[in-house]
Amino acid sequence: MSLEDRVALITGSASGMGKQTALRMAEAGCAIVVNDINEEKLSATVEEFQSLGFQVIGVAANICDKNDVRAMVDQAISKFGRIDILVNNAGMEKAGALRKLTEEDWDNTVDVNLKGTFLCSQAVHGSMVENKHGRIINIASRAWLGGMGQAPYASAKAGIIGLTRTLALELAKNGITTNCIAPGLINTPMWEELPEKNKNFLLTKQPTGRVGETDDVANAVMFLADDQAGFLNGQVLYVCGGRSLFAG
Repeated sequence: MSLEDRVALITGSASGMGKQTALRMAEAGCAIVVNDINEEKLSATVEEFQSLGFQVIGVAANICDKNDVRAMVDQAISKFGRIDILVNNAGMEKAGALRKLTEEDWDNTVDVNLKGTFLCSQAVHGSMVENKHGRIINIASRAWLGGMGQAPYASAKAGIIGLTRTLALELAKNGITTNCIAPGLINTPMWEELPEKNKNFLLTKQPTGRVGETDDVANAVMFLADDQAGFLNGQVLYVCGGRSLFAG
């Protein structure tokens, strides 16, 4: 696997799956652009990576804001000269029964998950076309297949898969592949915050009987980012321990 000397921008990478993915890619020789909206977590992550000797910058940006995204990409290119790999990892979920969800719940969930993915992909497009090379890796979710109480989240993640397929067709002629990873239950801060009864219920639907780890997702990202995966395009790779085999 060769990622050495590539430049990777990972959104929402100050914690959880994004941080572990950034760490693994840095260990593989990538220059890393860490992004997060939480400046405190961002600074701590950048300091940690720098202490390990990695090439890294941190950019606080709201991925739902086109101007923020454009400024983030410009800063990354100014520092490293280009962006080879974009991992659209940032996301959030507002769960609840349909009758209880608000318009704000819908807007926030769709904006962060889907609009953010669109804006970041659009912003890196020019650099990738210029270099005739690029890897866009979108993080969706097994939840796009449907799930109780997940109307905004499932809809947004389904939109990411539709966007992935469209960009795969549109950008391939420029040497850019676009693929999607759909994680299932992963041991992240979001998982840890769930009440025990919710965790237990979800685990009853998990074929493996356990949650995945952030490294499981990072491994999949590294695979799709590698030059040797250059003929994989428009695909959805499930990292869910078999949970995608049924919905609900």
